[in-house]
Formats: sequence, C-alpha cells, structure tokens
Amino acid sequence: MTMDRLFTSLATAIDRLTETTGKLNSWLVLLLVLLTCYDVMMRYMFHHGSVGLQELEWHIFALLFLIGCAYTLKHDGHVRVDILYRSQWVNDRQRAWIDIIGILLFLMPFCVLVLISSWPFAYNAYLYQEGSPDPGGLPYRFILKSAILLGFILLLIQSVAELIKQIRKLRQLQEQK
Repeated sequence: MTMDRLFTSLATAIDRLTETTGKLNSWLVLLLVLLTCYDVMMRYMFHHGSVGLQELEWHIFALLFLIGCAYTLKHDGHVRVDILYRSQWVNDRQRAWIDIIGILLFLMPFCVLVLISSWPFAYNAYLYQEGSPDPGGLPYRFILKSAILLGFILLLIQSVAELIKQIRKLRQLQEQK
C-alpha cells in the first residue's frame, strides 16, 4: 500500500469516526430539549425545581459542544475570518495553504495545549470522585471533566484528517497544471 493510499484510508477512517460521533451526539439535542421542557414545566407549573436536573442540562450542553467540535470541523462549519478566505481574490490553492497553516500553527497546538492542561484537571476530579458542591447536584462531575479530553482528542484527530485532505487537494491542483 502506498503512503498516499495509507493517508487517504486514515483520513476516511477518521471521517467515519467523526461522522458517527456527530450523529450520536445529535441525539443529545433532543434529550436536552426534552429535559429543558420538563424542567421548565415542573418549575413554573408545579413550583418544583431540581438542581440535579439543571446540572444535567448544562452537562449535556457541554457534551454537545465538546463532542460536536470535531463534527463541525469536518463539515467546515467552524468559525473563522472569511473576509479573505471566501473572497474572489483567493484561489483554491491559496485556500488549501491557509487551511494547512491554520491547522498546523493554531488548531493542533491549541488542542495539544488543552489536552496537556486539562489532563490533571480531569485526573484529579476522577481521583477524588468529584461531584457537585450543590445540595441535590449530580454526583459524577469527573465524567464531564473527562469529556474535555474526549472532545479535544476527537478534534485533534479530525484536524489530522483535514490536514491530509488539504495536502491531497494541493497535490491534485498541482497535477492539473
């Protein structure tokens, strides 16, 4: 197997993983809407609120964001300054270079930095079996803190796939000349 085919297979496998986690993550949106509706109904109609339910809502929202980042990157839905990138003055080759430089200089180092700095945070939360400090709160907050690691691992892996795709795009554009 050639290196090109190996990298293409790797990018495809990563894309499949990201697509699967993104689709599974989308079910959390429905769960969050249902929980929020239930919480609002219980609070305003029956005057009965739950700290644990409110914490569960923001935990699910955090999971949506963390796990959804890689999916968003895969589908080019992330935030960036598009003034130059989407303009008529920048061609496909230049766009590929902008993406490669952005991935190598900003995205990958940022992911590594977050992973390095959040590891002790999540590890300590696990060691102490950290839970909510609020009465009636959720007991396993260390699971949510571990999701930070999962989310940024997925984002880092997807950035590898995007880097491979942009390098392939550059090669294809070079062959067309």
